[in-house]
Amino acid sequence: MKHLLFLLLLVFNVCTTMSAQQIEPIKLNAPDKTRGSVIMKAFADRHSERNFSEKKLSLQDLSDLLWAACGINRPEKGMVTAPSAMNRQDIDVYVIMEEGAYLYDPKTHELQPVAAGDFRPLIAVGQDYVNKAPVSLLMVSELSRLGDANNAGTRMTGAIDGGIVSQNISLVCSGIGLATVPRTSMNKDELAKVLKLSPTQLPIINNPVGYSATSE
Repeated sequence: MKHLLFLLLLVFNVCTTMSAQQIEPIKLNAPDKTRGSVIMKAFADRHSERNFSEKKLSLQDLSDLLWAACGINRPEKGMVTAPSAMNRQDIDVYVIMEEGAYLYDPKTHELQPVAAGDFRPLIAVGQDYVNKAPVSLLMVSELSRLGDANNAGTRMTGAIDGGIVSQNISLVCSGIGLATVPRTSMNKDELAKVLKLSPTQLPIINNPVGYSATSE
């Protein structure tokens, strides 16, 4: 009996270790701050695109995309590209890709593994074009950084901050030739389980991102 319990424990530990090793942290490239069109042209060209190619984003495109979303642009002060209420920086960006879900860490400019597996259908909720986009960025407000998480005003502030990050994404996509569309549809309950969100973390908005299929 003891031998059986030992074997079962060994198998469990091996399976757990293998599961944890399915995805690794991704060190992103330094952002290329010289690329893209000028800001007024990016505004002029900005549009919602739902016709995605299934081609994976290059590491440079992914790196520039995330830095523009909420990366650190003033290292000496720890300030980021997206303004937030009282500079509380309540928005966390989760990156949902075919191989797994990651959390963007602006301080290290890395993607930290959260869960292995393709969770894009939880973002898509039946809209198949979202499943074709190689990346979906999910903006989550940590309401506790803003104040009382149950307060309606706090939740509204979190929603505004999430919208600002989404607009950053839309503009950088316009400027560097990526396709995106901001969406509020998603399976919030299942995403909260997969991403291990706390009760004070509120999913706000998501942006599927990829290359436009119409340009192929």
